[in-house]
Amino acid sequence: MQDKPMRWNRRQFVTAAGAAAGVWSASSMAQEASGPIVLGQSCALSGPSAQLGTQFSQGAKLYFDQLNAQGGIGRRMVELRTLDDGYEPERCVANTQKFLADDVMALFGYLGTPTSMAALPLLQKAQMPLIAPLTGGAGLRDPKLAQTVFNLRASYADETALMVKQLVSLGLKKIAVFYQNDAYGQSGLDGVTQALQGHGLKPVGTATVERNSQDVSKAVKTLVPLGADVVVQVGTYAASAAFVRAARQAGYGGQFYNVSFVGTSALAQALGKEAEGVVVTQVVPSPYKTSHPLAREFQAALQKGAAALQPNYSSMEGYLAARVVAEALKSASAGGRLQRAGLVAALDALNGQQVAGFPIAFRPQAGKPRFVELSMLTGDGKVRV
Repeated sequence: MQDKPMRWNRRQFVTAAGAAAGVWSASSMAQEASGPIVLGQSCALSGPSAQLGTQFSQGAKLYFDQLNAQGGIGRRMVELRTLDDGYEPERCVANTQKFLADDVMALFGYLGTPTSMAALPLLQKAQMPLIAPLTGGAGLRDPKLAQTVFNLRASYADETALMVKQLVSLGLKKIAVFYQNDAYGQSGLDGVTQALQGHGLKPVGTATVERNSQDVSKAVKTLVPLGADVVVQVGTYAASAAFVRAARQAGYGGQFYNVSFVGTSALAQALGKEAEGVVVTQVVPSPYKTSHPLAREFQAALQKGAAALQPNYSSMEGYLAARVVAEALKSASAGGRLQRAGLVAALDALNGQQVAGFPIAFRPQAGKPRFVELSMLTGDGKVRV
C-alpha cells in the first residue's frame, strides 16, 4: 500500500533544514556521498534481554535489505551496524563512543532506558540524533531533547495510563508494582503512580528486581501477601516470567500486566502454558492481523525475503523504525548531499504524518494520543487483542 506523499514542498524542506542547521553546528559532517549510509545500533544481542534486541534488529534489517535491493537511498546502501551491549549501560557507552569515532550518520534503535540514558550525554555533546530507541522512558522525552531523540513508540506513562484506566473501570483498584531497579523500572513505577493518583489511589505495594537478574524471591515475599488485584510488571521477559511463576507457586491468584518492553513473544515463550491471561500493552498494531496497513506490509515483506523470521511485535517495531528512517533519509537526500541537519529537518517534518498507516508522533500533539493498546497472552503461545 502506497503512503500519501509527505505534505511539504521543497521550499519548506530547505527552510526546515536551515533552521536545523542553526541548532546543529557547522561541523556536522556528512558521510562520503558515494559510500553507504551508516546507522549505529547498540542493543542486547546476548544475556537475558537478547531476544528483544535480536528481534528488533531482524525486523529493521528485513526492511533495509529490501530497500537496498531496490537501490537504497539514491543508489547509496543503508548499513545497520549493530553492536551488542548485553543491556548494560557501560557497554552501551563504549559502543556509542565507537559509533561517534566512526562518524555514523545517526544512531538507531538503541534498546533500553538505562543504556540509552547512559549514552545521552555523548549524543548531546556530539549533536548526534538517536532515532526510534526501544524505550518509553521519561528521561528521553524531555522537550529539550527534541532535536536529539526521536521517539517513535509511546511512553511508559502512556502505557500505564491505559492499564490503570481499564483496571479501575473493572473495579480492580488494589494494584502493586514489580519493577526493575533502574531508570526503566522507575519510569514505569512513576507512570503507574501518576495514573492511580488521578483516581485518588496509590500502589498497595512495590518491589524490585535487579537488571539482568531473575532473583525475584524477595519481591514475591513482599507482594504476594498484599492480596493485590493486579501486579503491574515493569521488567524484561526473563525476570517477569520468573516472577509470574514464583508468585503463582506462592498462592497469588490475581492478574499480571506488563509494559511492552517486556517482549511479548519472548515472555509467552518463557511462560509456556503459564502465559494464559497475562496482559501486555502494545505500542504497535498486532503483527498477526491484516487489518492494519503496517501489518499487511510487514507480512508481505516476511513472505518475500525472510520466511524464517517469525512475525512478532518486536520485529515489526524494528521494521517500522527502519521504514520511518528511510522516509526521512529519502527526503533529506532529495535536495542534494545528505547531512545530519537535513536528516533532522526531515524527521521533524514527519511529525504528525503517517508511515504505513502508523501515526508518527516524535513530539506530543494536542488531542492525538500515541498508539497504545492492550493484548492478552494465551496458554498456547498466541496473543489476543
